[in-house]
Amino acid sequence: MAYSSEVKLLIVAPAWVGDMVMAHSLIQSLSSRPVAKIIDVLAPPSTLPIASRMNEVRKSHVLDVGHGRIGLSTRIKAAALIREENYDEVYVLPNSWKSALVPFLARIKKRIGWLGEMRFGILNDARSLDKSALPLMVERYSALSLDKHEQFIRPALDPVLQFDVENQSRLVSRFNLSATGAIALAPGAEFGPAKKWPVSYFADVANYCLDNGRQVWLLGSEKDGSDCELIENKANGAINLAGKTSLEDVVDLISLADTLVCNDSGLMHISAALNIKTVALFGSTSSEYTPPLSKNSWVVSRELDCRPCFQRVCPLGHMDCLRKIEATEVISILDI
Repeated sequence: MAYSSEVKLLIVAPAWVGDMVMAHSLIQSLSSRPVAKIIDVLAPPSTLPIASRMNEVRKSHVLDVGHGRIGLSTRIKAAALIREENYDEVYVLPNSWKSALVPFLARIKKRIGWLGEMRFGILNDARSLDKSALPLMVERYSALSLDKHEQFIRPALDPVLQFDVENQSRLVSRFNLSATGAIALAPGAEFGPAKKWPVSYFADVANYCLDNGRQVWLLGSEKDGSDCELIENKANGAINLAGKTSLEDVVDLISLADTLVCNDSGLMHISAALNIKTVALFGSTSSEYTPPLSKNSWVVSRELDCRPCFQRVCPLGHMDCLRKIEATEVISILDI
């Protein structure tokens, strides 16, 4: 694809934090084109902060519609603002019809994405996805940077996030944290309980780390507050930061940690993109689809006939895919 002058590109970002991190592979590929370019992002509030930690992104636009809602009037207003930017191309990463609506209404010349929910016409460069050829989510994003008939060559570029040194210092001071050597635990998983390693096992890991002189941080959103409180109650000395920090803060906290122990979650992808040692526990989902994208990552899972089921709640009720992963197995990876 050849250009004679600077091009303006827009990325319509996913609503899941992990997917947003993986979108950086596409952004890097687009940025590597041998032409001057501007790359902006249109994202929901849930993932917008991640764009600020991507070097190649100039500006972010927020689209606050709410999960699952069409929000037509909000999208029309957003499209009017986007139209003023005169973007040359847009890359629509979510597969829904409504996610392609703003670029269509904004009359962006070239609208690229996978076909998804009947998006003929609303995307004028719609691609048909061969899932067997592109099994990884990050590959599916990255492949959109190519011409329609160009072959994707593995591997996709690993996402890379930046951190804010000044904010790191503020957080260390605010919460009385150690600037080195901490073990961060993230027991949450937005998708559902079938992705969540038992809280009591996280507590066992926390106690081991505390007994060996390591500071332990409990990370997550307000939704993870009850799980983090349970760990805090079982592991005296663990520092519970759930719900007390912004998403940008969590990026900077993870960048300070020695290791993150987590479920298959958005924080797993953030940790990998920061090249922090990541111990990732997979239950109902599979690392063959959305693995942590770093050589400094360890995936822990169990091979069972019922796994992966990709269900939010265990359909068999036993959660063996996670309960059979003992805390001692995770502890053996920590090298404390």
